[in-house]
Amino acid sequence: MGPHPAVAAIRLAVRRVLHDVLTDHTTGHEPLVLVACSGGADSMALASALAFEARKLPLRAGGITVDHGLQDGSATRAAEVAGRMTALGLAPAEAVTVTVGREGGPEAAARDARYAALDAAAERHGATAILLGHTRDDQAETVLLGLARGSGIRSLSGMAAVSGTSGRYRRPFLQLDRQTVRKACIAQELAVWDDPHNSDPAYTRSRLRHEGLPALEKALGKGVVEALARTAQLSRDDADALDTWAADAETAVRDEAGALECAKLHGLPPAVRRRVLRRAVIAEGAPAGSLFARHIEEVDRLITGWRGQGAINLPGRVEARRQGGRLVIRQG
Repeated sequence: MGPHPAVAAIRLAVRRVLHDVLTDHTTGHEPLVLVACSGGADSMALASALAFEARKLPLRAGGITVDHGLQDGSATRAAEVAGRMTALGLAPAEAVTVTVGREGGPEAAARDARYAALDAAAERHGATAILLGHTRDDQAETVLLGLARGSGIRSLSGMAAVSGTSGRYRRPFLQLDRQTVRKACIAQELAVWDDPHNSDPAYTRSRLRHEGLPALEKALGKGVVEALARTAQLSRDDADALDTWAADAETAVRDEAGALECAKLHGLPPAVRRRVLRRAVIAEGAPAGSLFARHIEEVDRLITGWRGQGAINLPGRVEARRQGGRLVIRQG
């Protein structure tokens, strides 16, 4: 008798990603693949599937759990999760403690600290890839959050299946719903921990998960999550095409000294021009995560609505001003 259908589904998803990792891997030694495991259902199912599939492939499998230190007993819980990963056969199985700052709000700060710790762990252990347990439901929530922020088509594209430096981060479960993943944990009798933050209405994503999406499904019918995930993929395709166009256009709108010419920028389609401006601002030191659509719109008005206005102050102490028909962007 074969495995439970949910278990078979998660294993197949992980198997496909691991084959992609092996295809991309060019050095002679066996690559190390880590799973980022919080102890929740999504990541425990992922850890279990990684351990199972890795035994049949020429690669090593380990796991990292990040202790954010935001709840009582978090260090003990992180040690327990590391122990569960060891029991699954993952090595290394490591618990890492981070300090969460305040920039961007609690959710963004925790995310930044977590990814910094995962990047550091990958460098420390020489890992080729890190698997993340984001599901189709997480993707739908990400699309809605992007829509609410009004951040444009890139936000609507949600999370990429492959992202990070050299494609470090892989998300095998983006085509699987949260219910399937949870069923896989039950079928395998995996111990899971439900983070109380995931049901705390103080957090935006939690309110969206428990109030916003159910309300949408009630009003529009089932299939909202699937439709939003489909929107993410279509938006990603469009955003990638526009980014490529902007990268090609950027050279054409600069003069011989490399300065951006306002007249040439004005001739670009708005979606392409704003991408050129965003690239230029980030290149001068503005943090991408702190740069919102409203910032780029203000810079864009120096091109399309020039009335002699002064410099625009941007994140990272970067400023943009129009000077002699050129757009000058530099550290303030």
